Amino acid sequence: MVKRKLSSLIDLIKYPVTTPKTLLLLENNQYTFMVDPKLNKFNIKKSIEFLFNVKVIKVNTCNLPKKKRRVGRFSGVRPRYKKVVVKLANNDKIELFSNS
Repeated sequence: MVKRKLSSLIDLIKYPVTTPKTLLLLENNQYTFMVDPKLNKFNIKKSIEFLFNVKVIKVNTCNLPKKKRRVGRFSGVRPRYKKVVVKLANNDKIELFSNS
């Protein structure tokens, strides 16, 4: 296993996913992120705990399939990401939306 610095792991977390289905998961204290496919569950847990200062209980990952893109006559594939659902401890919370 390759050890990585925590600062480089933070760059591999792309963005939080905000869809109607993931907003329902927020009620169960579960948050969804897109991350780089190279990360494993241990590195995802450590980087989320460091970045948001929370306690992670469980990490579920899902490798998304390739999606074809076509621009004119040129075809290719979109960049690959891994979808991650992170369950936090009961007293922890991540502020994804501003209150004001």
